[in-house]
Amino acid sequence: MSAEFSLVLDAQCALGESPVWWAEAGVLVFIDITERRLHRFEPRSGRHEADALDEDIGCVAPAKGGGYVAALRSGVWLLDSAARKARQLVANPENAATHRFNDGRVDPRGRYLSGTLDEQKTAGDAGLYRCDRRGLAKLMDGVMTSNGLAFAPDGRTLYFSDTPRYVIYRFDYDPDTGAVTNRRVFARIEPTATDRGRPDGAAVDVEGCYWSSLYEGSRIRRYDPDGKVMAEYHVPALNTTMPAFGGADMKTLFVTTARDKKGGPGGGLYAMPVDVAGLPGTLFDPLA
Repeated sequence: MSAEFSLVLDAQCALGESPVWWAEAGVLVFIDITERRLHRFEPRSGRHEADALDEDIGCVAPAKGGGYVAALRSGVWLLDSAARKARQLVANPENAATHRFNDGRVDPRGRYLSGTLDEQKTAGDAGLYRCDRRGLAKLMDGVMTSNGLAFAPDGRTLYFSDTPRYVIYRFDYDPDTGAVTNRRVFARIEPTATDRGRPDGAAVDVEGCYWSSLYEGSRIRRYDPDGKVMAEYHVPALNTTMPAFGGADMKTLFVTTARDKKGGPGGGLYAMPVDVAGLPGTLFDPLA
């Protein structure tokens, strides 16, 4: 594959994250965590809109019936179409002064999975949670920074990365109950003195391959279902945060980025045509 990533939107995000393709609307939804913005980008027209929120937003996804589900610092909320708070579903179960929600993903039945992060990077007591009509359930603890949530095509494997620990896990997942079991290591990344690229957000394609953004690594890495590295694709920004497949044929790979504190490119939205399609997303269902 000779295609390359190119800048498609100079979004000027401080910490761009959580891109999700909303097929019904033909838009890519993504966020700026620390600048507290929810962005919508329509690739066909180039139209771009952004709505402000009143607190940090860790992740977002379109919801059934319109609006969004979003994991904010205070908890998981339903937002209306203008990103205004409509209803809190669950509160942040951790200390919101030091822990906030981060990466998230809707499961095959419409539940919302989201993990937290330990902002002080000391305790390592963040976790992974499932939010559904029954409330909040903890799926994993002892986490530094939750990231990389994605499902295999059959919905029975859940991927998850703990970014500062340079590790990607996979679980057996029961789509009927939302239970996770059999955690094992999918891949480990060994940092070097000149390359601290570590696993951030991710997406899965129709062949079951896992595409991981390497934060501070300027690239996206594609793994096969057994955890073997298949390919790497350079992104012209240091801090790649999360990929998402989109477009009418799901063969455009978008990637959000974060600002480079040393002054290099970062904070924009990049895209690249790919040969294999991504998996279509599931709308969040408050009744799931």
